[in-house]
Amino acid sequence: QVQLVESGGGLVQAGGSLRLSCAASGIIFSTNNMGWYRQAPGKQRELVAIITSGGSTNYANSVKGRFTISRENARNMVYLQMNSLKPEDTAVYSCNSEGRDYSGNYRSYWGQGTQVTVSS
Repeated sequence: QVQLVESGGGLVQAGGSLRLSCAASGIIFSTNNMGWYRQAPGKQRELVAIITSGGSTNYANSVKGRFTISRENARNMVYLQMNSLKPEDTAVYSCNSEGRDYSGNYRSYWGQGTQVTVSS
């Protein structure tokens, strides 16, 4: 059974920081690309950051220079360090994996999401 479990969301003032974590199980973590997405009320889900199995990263323009994605393969964890937060960063943040699971399937999986609210 594949599980992606996010944690670390919460309420923070503008200019503050949060660190999101995603714990993965049931996938061959080191071979999966991992990403963070967000969805604000009334808006479509958008990519925030992605880190490939090889460690390459890519960011949405809106978060470049403020957010950092990282992974810890030994612990099957992916992180999103968010600094200089803005009210427009308010959204539900979800973890995504894309790659092989232990059943041999190549699939994309999603976590349940964690709420991040930035007050002005």
